[in-house]
Amino acid sequence: MNAIRMRGTIRHRSRSLLVVALGLALAAGSAFSQPKKDNKPADKKGDKAPKGSAAPKGGSAEEGIEIDEPKGGGSGGGGGSAGGTIDMEEEEKPAGTLEQELSATNTQGAVKAGEVKKTPISWKDILVVVRKPFLKVRRTELYPFVAVTMNDNMITHYAVGGEFAYYLTDVLAIGVEGQYYAHNFNEPFDLVARQARRLPTVNQYNWSAALDFHYVPVYGKFAVFDRSLVAWEVFFTAGVGAGQSEVIPRDTKFPGFTNILIQPNAGAAMRFFPTKWLTLTLGIRDYMFIDKFEPTNRSPTMNATAAEAKDNADSAFINNIMFQIGISFWLPTSFEYTTFR
Repeated sequence: MNAIRMRGTIRHRSRSLLVVALGLALAAGSAFSQPKKDNKPADKKGDKAPKGSAAPKGGSAEEGIEIDEPKGGGSGGGGGSAGGTIDMEEEEKPAGTLEQELSATNTQGAVKAGEVKKTPISWKDILVVVRKPFLKVRRTELYPFVAVTMNDNMITHYAVGGEFAYYLTDVLAIGVEGQYYAHNFNEPFDLVARQARRLPTVNQYNWSAALDFHYVPVYGKFAVFDRSLVAWEVFFTAGVGAGQSEVIPRDTKFPGFTNILIQPNAGAAMRFFPTKWLTLTLGIRDYMFIDKFEPTNRSPTMNATAAEAKDNADSAFINNIMFQIGISFWLPTSFEYTTFR
């Protein structure tokens, strides 16, 4: 009895080992037959497999997904290349010709006509670009003026003069001017004579002439009582000329003498345009020169003649600053704008 029991136990154990070995073999085979898991994240919609795909043998559908082959079979097929590529859907081409498409677009984009609503417009919304109200190019300016000295407290000179200028462009002109002077002694002249018992040394100016150049860098306009516009401009002047001064002797027993002066000048002025042929000009001009004055040691035995006094005269640099005002007449009296085509 004991021998039989032992054999039954051995047989039972050998069968159990055989079953375990077969299970391990089947598990190993199924592991090798399964495809590799894809590293891409699963689809958000429930991690479902795409249609047409089948679960791998020996495993579940969640472990791997097979990609359907394109239509037409394996490699060399007309529908696509081997290796499980996916065909992208081609964009649908619009049907019809180009003329049909354009006509359809124009029909769809048509706007229905309706009532036009009028929006009130304020004067602030209106922008007006006004032409330059006055042109000077190829026109001649006849400018009579009067002037007065501004920086001499002993003697004041008054001048009557005129200028003839031709404008090469609307901002550049060349002209000639001439002035004739008259003088008047001021109160300090008499006060110095009474207190010092000696007359001051002064010269009078007789005439001057100059060649001038004008340049207009600025122009504009302003409103008069909000009713009319007046144009204006600022121009600068530079020139060179000559003049004559005359010594006024302190003692009338001695003769005076005259000096010819080289006078460069510079100034600025403002011009207003009330009409197309008439303008008003206000300006300041500085006439610079070196003048000769009567010597202080003049006597019957020394510097008695005009030639001796002139040879021994004292020299000084003079700035004769004058204020000028005048009215200009323009020829031709009118002008026309020309537009290039």
